[in-house]
Amino acid sequence: MLDIKFIRENPDLIKEAVRKKRLNFDVDELLAFEGERSGLLTVVENMRAEQNSFTDKIARASDQVERTAMIDQMRTFKETMAVKEAELKAVTEKWRALMLMVPNVPDITVPEGEDDTGNMEVRKVGELPTFTFTPKSHVELMEMNDMADFERGVKVAGFRGYFLKNDGALLEYAIWMYTLSVMTKKGFTPMVVPSMVRREAFLGTGFIPQSEEDLYKTQDGEYLAGTGEVAMMGYHMDEVLEKADLPKKYLAFSPCFRREIGAHGKDTKGLVRVHEFFKLEQVILCEANHETSVQFHEELTNNSEEIMRGLGLPYHVVVNCGGDLGLGQVKKYDIEAWVPTEGKYRETHSASYFHDFQTRRLNTRYRDDDGKMRFAHSLNNTAIATPRVLVAIVENYQNEDGTIRVPEVLQKFMGKSVMGK
Repeated sequence: MLDIKFIRENPDLIKEAVRKKRLNFDVDELLAFEGERSGLLTVVENMRAEQNSFTDKIARASDQVERTAMIDQMRTFKETMAVKEAELKAVTEKWRALMLMVPNVPDITVPEGEDDTGNMEVRKVGELPTFTFTPKSHVELMEMNDMADFERGVKVAGFRGYFLKNDGALLEYAIWMYTLSVMTKKGFTPMVVPSMVRREAFLGTGFIPQSEEDLYKTQDGEYLAGTGEVAMMGYHMDEVLEKADLPKKYLAFSPCFRREIGAHGKDTKGLVRVHEFFKLEQVILCEANHETSVQFHEELTNNSEEIMRGLGLPYHVVVNCGGDLGLGQVKKYDIEAWVPTEGKYRETHSASYFHDFQTRRLNTRYRDDDGKMRFAHSLNNTAIATPRVLVAIVENYQNEDGTIRVPEVLQKFMGKSVMGK
C-alpha cells in the first residue's frame, strides 16, 4: 500500500506504474473517492466536535425547559450525524478496497514488457552440459531409479501429486541441509514458519486481493501460503522495531501450496509445477532507504547464485519486465536453471524488493535515530525451492546408463556420489 498523500501528489507517476505493470486500475476513480472521503471526514469530525460542545452546554443548563429543548435539538443533530457517518463508512470501504489495488512504482531500470517473455537476461553462468547420448527427462530418470512415484502420487493426492522416495527423498533432504548450512553462515536466522496463515498477512504482503484465486482456503477462513514470505512478514506485524536491530535477516522454511490457476496444460508431468512443495525463503527487513534496499536486493540474489554455483548448475539471471511484476514489487530478478531435455532455462528463484509497500499494510515500523516512526523496507528471495530444483540436478548430472551423479556439495549429506543402479 502506498501513502495516500504520495498518491495525491503524484497521480501521473501512479498512472505510469499502472501502465508499466499492465494493470487494470483507475487512478482517477481512487482520487475521486479520496476527495469524497476527505470531505465527509471533515464534516463528521466537525459534527463530533459540535456534539461534544453541545453536550457540555446541556450539562451546564440550569433551566429545565431550556435543557429539554436542547436535548430534543441534540437528538435531531445526532440523527443527521449518523447519516453522515454511514455515508463516510460506505465511501471509506470503497476507498480502502481501491487503495489495496494501487501498484507500487517500479524502478526506472525495470524493462518494458507484457509478460515473462519480456524479461531481459542480465548474466549467464556455467557451461551447458553436452551429452554423447540422448538425455532422459527427470521423470524417466527418477522412475527408472525408483526415486519418485508419480502414478501413486496422483492416486493419493490428485492431479500434480507425487511421492519422492529413496534417493529422491534423500536428495531433497540434502539440498535443504546444504542451503541451511550456506545461509546460516551468512547470518540468517533459521525459522520454521506456518503454512496456514490468516488473511491479514496475505493482505499485508499483497497476495490478496491480486492473487487470491491461486490460494487454497480452509473452511475456517485461513489460507495455505505459497511461500514462507507470508508468515515471515506477518511475524513483525503491528510491531515497532529499533533501528539498531535492523536489518532483520530470516531464512524461513515451510511447506508451500499453490492451486496453479491458469496453468492448465502446462508442465502436467513431473516436478516443475506441483501443488505442494517446499521452500527455504530469504526475508529481510531493513531501514527505509532506497539505496539500502537495492544493496540487499543484490545480496539476496548473490546468495542464491552462490547456492546454484555450489550445486554446479548452469543458470542465468533475468530482470523481470513491468508486466511480470507483482502489485507490490519495485524490481525483481528471476534465476532460471538449465533443463537439458527442454533446451531452455526454467525459473528456480525470484528476488524482489518492495520498499514500504508491505510494511505499511502490515504496520511494521521502526524508530529512527531522531525518534521518528518509519515503515521498514522489505525484501525476499528464494534460497531454494524443492522439488523443482531436482529437475535441473537430475537432468544435468545424468549418465548414459541412467545413473545420476551427486553434486559434490551434497555428497556429505547423502553419503554417496552416485544415485541409481
